[in-house]
Amino acid sequence: MPNYSRLGWGYRSSVGLPYSRGGTVRYSLADKSGVWIRPRLPNISANTNRSKAVRAAVRKAALLPFVFVMYAYATGGPFGLEDMVTTSGPGLTLLYHLFIPLFWCIPVSLVAAELTTAIPVEGGFYRWVRAAFGDFWGFQAGWWNWSASFLLAAAYAVLTTDYLSFCFPAIVGWKHHLVSVLIIAAIAWINVRGIQMVGAVSTVLEIFVLLVVAALCAIAATKWHHNPFSPLVPPHVPPFQVFGAGLALGLWLYSGYEQVSSVAEEVENPQRNYPIALAIVVPLSMATYFLPTMFSLAALGDWQKWHTGYFSDAARLIGGPWLGFAMTIAAMVTNVSLLNATVLTSTRMPSTMAEDGYLPATFAARHPRHGTPWIAIIVSSMICVLLAQKTMVQLLTVYVWLRIGVTILTVLASWRLRKTQPDLPRPFRIPWGRAGLLYVVVAPLVMSVVALVASDPFARRWGPLPVLLGPVMYLVLRRRKMAA
Repeated sequence: MPNYSRLGWGYRSSVGLPYSRGGTVRYSLADKSGVWIRPRLPNISANTNRSKAVRAAVRKAALLPFVFVMYAYATGGPFGLEDMVTTSGPGLTLLYHLFIPLFWCIPVSLVAAELTTAIPVEGGFYRWVRAAFGDFWGFQAGWWNWSASFLLAAAYAVLTTDYLSFCFPAIVGWKHHLVSVLIIAAIAWINVRGIQMVGAVSTVLEIFVLLVVAALCAIAATKWHHNPFSPLVPPHVPPFQVFGAGLALGLWLYSGYEQVSSVAEEVENPQRNYPIALAIVVPLSMATYFLPTMFSLAALGDWQKWHTGYFSDAARLIGGPWLGFAMTIAAMVTNVSLLNATVLTSTRMPSTMAEDGYLPATFAARHPRHGTPWIAIIVSSMICVLLAQKTMVQLLTVYVWLRIGVTILTVLASWRLRKTQPDLPRPFRIPWGRAGLLYVVVAPLVMSVVALVASDPFARRWGPLPVLLGPVMYLVLRRRKMAA
């Protein structure tokens, strides 16, 4: 790893580089005059020795558990796509899972691989955007991501409880919310203990899910009786419903591959392991969605009956009660795993923004034993508890707007940093030269425009509100920082 310590360190400006402090890769920004600025960092610990002890307490994740953390955050399992089959049709659903990755998660993954190897810092994409475009847009990336995480984590807690209520019908009303609260509290405790604990839990949970899904595919393949691509789209259904709803759901399913960059400093050799993890997780995610959907449709041919949680019904019809029960457990496990990884990646955002002076210094406080941003984890979990009273559909509809905003800024940062920091060491580079760089920027932009234009009226009404809140919060917090 190059030694960036000679560059100094600071945080006001539009041009950025990583720097080394205490053996840990940190972050450096220069102002427009090229003068490196030493900031007043939050007083996280009482003395330097304690600060070093806290950093040393952070246990780093090896490649295998990191692969499962990334897979758990970005995919987790095939659950959640079932409504695409009835709204968009079985044929178009399968085509979506073949082509959306080409315009969404694959280009975003290439950007994440290049920038993580170049700037492997805590906060990941937030600091990439800040290095590329300055404080304002960097703040938007961090704030939008943190806001989106509340909605996403709450949605996973609600969905986990929904699946649990299939087995225990008495879980309704206030009991439903209470179970969601307990799930969030348990995940918060795991995350306070660090990424190694999160990685171990994710590995065990996801191996179980993959085994159940593989069993479904193997048994269904022996019962192939129907054309899974027929019909291509539902007959007599408005085009808006066919294309818009399915596309929005597809973007949600294939989002998040750049998000795990926020814990780059907690991964062993991130410059090597992050690209390898992406190379494993992206095709695994595509197979996780495409194969069980195709085999289930080929075996049953009942695309009109697909609904949220239908994979449990399909497993029961294909393999018997034992497989149906195992699939229901796998669905619950998937959502717990997704929630686990979401809390891990998103809570590094407020702690990093606090280190940069945009949030109260309390959010940057590290647990003395585990080295995790424990206050940020607890506060974020409490907000998720409040939002867990909403339905999953309501939460995800607004989430998509925030996710698109963060993704656009991230891919544009790769283009900008190629211009402003051409000599920055990049152990992994986006392939195919200028054509490759154009691809990773244009493809997500086109997909984002199509998704927003095709979104439903509820999304167009409420989605822009949390996006517009970002600039307002920047002005409020910037004034507060200048007055301090």
